[in-house]
Amino acid sequence: MDAFTAGILQRIKAAESERDRAREEGDEFGVEVEQEELDDLRRLAADHGVEVGAGSGV
Repeated sequence: MDAFTAGILQRIKAAESERDRAREEGDEFGVEVEQEELDDLRRLAADHGVEVGAGSGV
């Protein structure tokens, strides 16, 4: 696994964790922000051929 792939997968995992934390805390704005970050990261990964799980911890 190259550095780009490892980095993007780690960023996705971190954003998922932050989104879940925000959801648990009832922070709707935080959930939206993290979900948008996830959407961007997944799009970036797809553009570079990095396979990412549909929503299960990368």
